[in-house]
Amino acid sequence: MNIVVLVKQVPDSGSERSLSGDNTVERQSANNVINEMDEYAIEEALKIQEAHGGEVTILTMGPERAAESIRKALSMGPDKAVHVIDDALHGSCALATSKVLAAALGTLNPDLVIAGAESTDGRVQVMPHMIAERMGVAALTGARKLTVEGGTLTIERQTEEGYEVVTANTPAVVSVWDTINEPRYPSFKGIMAAKKKPVQTLALADLGIDAAEVGFAGASSQVVEHAKRPPRQGGQRVTDDGNGGVALVEFLSSEKFV
Repeated sequence: MNIVVLVKQVPDSGSERSLSGDNTVERQSANNVINEMDEYAIEEALKIQEAHGGEVTILTMGPERAAESIRKALSMGPDKAVHVIDDALHGSCALATSKVLAAALGTLNPDLVIAGAESTDGRVQVMPHMIAERMGVAALTGARKLTVEGGTLTIERQTEEGYEVVTANTPAVVSVWDTINEPRYPSFKGIMAAKKKPVQTLALADLGIDAAEVGFAGASSQVVEHAKRPPRQGGQRVTDDGNGGVALVEFLSSEKFV
């Protein structure tokens, strides 16, 4: 089975994150890591490969620095990677990003595309759906469990009430939550082997996409203004001198809690 895993490099959610002067996520000075949910996607792809054979490819769209996360992903066990890199991609919206990734996937002819359900920087949860629509294949999203039987895929889709069972044939796009497995840690052998694994780079011209269709020029949505979160203020203390209950209710009412 030909499996492609979508991997995104994002600023570490454990450190302070900010937007740059052009209202895009500041990545140059940030501590960048693999998007957490994508590690579960990588693990699921490797488990399927171990059970059914085939090849696992990492696909990333991002600047030159994203190569660090590609090598980290490869150290977990995938066979190769494709890095879509082009200066014109900076500022791309979700629609443009999905177009580029779908075009790159078209060159790889995957049976199965696996992605994390969301990224920690954007959190829009729409990329797997958009890519599936552009590719004209099924989207099995929000999986907490994935079963492969020949060319049939079955997931348990996580919901607030429990789960739904959804089935589709390959090729398909599957997005996963962090409840699906426990990602493996790269071994020393895996880290050393990752340095020799092939990484193909693709530019927009290789995908037949005009620069005017992506970046700020082709964005359908754009952040026009941003401000840092204000510092936390001290709480309001209610002293009970006989009418504490009334004062508490008045406060809750002023904050529209009651």
